[in-house]
Amino acid sequence: MEYTTFGKSSIRVSKLGLGGAPLGGDFGPVTDKQVIELIDRALELGINFIDTAPLYGRGESERRIGKAMQGRRENVVLATKAVTRGVPYSYDNVIRSVEDSLRRIGTDYVDLIQMHELDPSNMEIGMTETIPAFLKLKEQGKVRAIGVNAHNPSLLLPFIQSGAIDSVQTFSRYMLIDYTAMDELLPAARKHGVSVINGSVLGMGLLADAPAPFMLHRAQLLEAAEHRIREIAFLRKTEHKGLIEPAMRFSLASPDIAVTLTGTTSLRSLALNAGYCDGVNLPPGDLERLLGLFPGQPLAW
Repeated sequence: MEYTTFGKSSIRVSKLGLGGAPLGGDFGPVTDKQVIELIDRALELGINFIDTAPLYGRGESERRIGKAMQGRRENVVLATKAVTRGVPYSYDNVIRSVEDSLRRIGTDYVDLIQMHELDPSNMEIGMTETIPAFLKLKEQGKVRAIGVNAHNPSLLLPFIQSGAIDSVQTFSRYMLIDYTAMDELLPAARKHGVSVINGSVLGMGLLADAPAPFMLHRAQLLEAAEHRIREIAFLRKTEHKGLIEPAMRFSLASPDIAVTLTGTTSLRSLALNAGYCDGVNLPPGDLERLLGLFPGQPLAW
């Protein structure tokens, strides 16, 4: 397992992190016992970063992770988010959301608190109320680092430039068929010492030959993605779901990605993904060919 220092903090994080949405049951039934076994195995493999949110399983992901961490809180770098979807990102709501998360998890602090689902409609309140609430919680010792999440990388730039945050998280924007995070986000984060958490490197299952159910109704997106997947056939391994390994290595080996998230409840998948965290990227010729295919061309999600 490889590790890096997170943002401007002294926190050491594994370059592979465990995503918490499946642990709340959002992608299928899961039990407390399964989550405990998965986190046991993650820690054995050297994975210390776990990312969750009150949204996942309506708090079940946080509760289960807290149960699994009992007696070993110091071994986990725990990230969660505020607020739950549909609740305004006001100062008071953010404080309340984090306090509720701490109670569900059974801890008195989280290592990283993140603004969940930044979009154009909540950018102003994010800057004027959400981030100040996070800074107050940091002052109180209830959070150690501050981050912001968004699908659209350009929305994150003002927060990076503010100097107030330690991390940003985006998803499906640094992967084999859409690497537009390279255009502005990664250079800005590097310049300002902000760590980047990379989610959904398999493009909501597209690169695992198993698109998420909601994708099946997005015919135009599926067509565009399938065209790009045919273009990267040279990267495909011979084994089943042969784009998973190159997709994981593309993100894990990037010096600009602090943490690559894997969302799984499978012990086998967890171990395989951990095995790709060895610093080995795509072969140089393949990487150069890949980066020449879709520069500056985001998929229209």
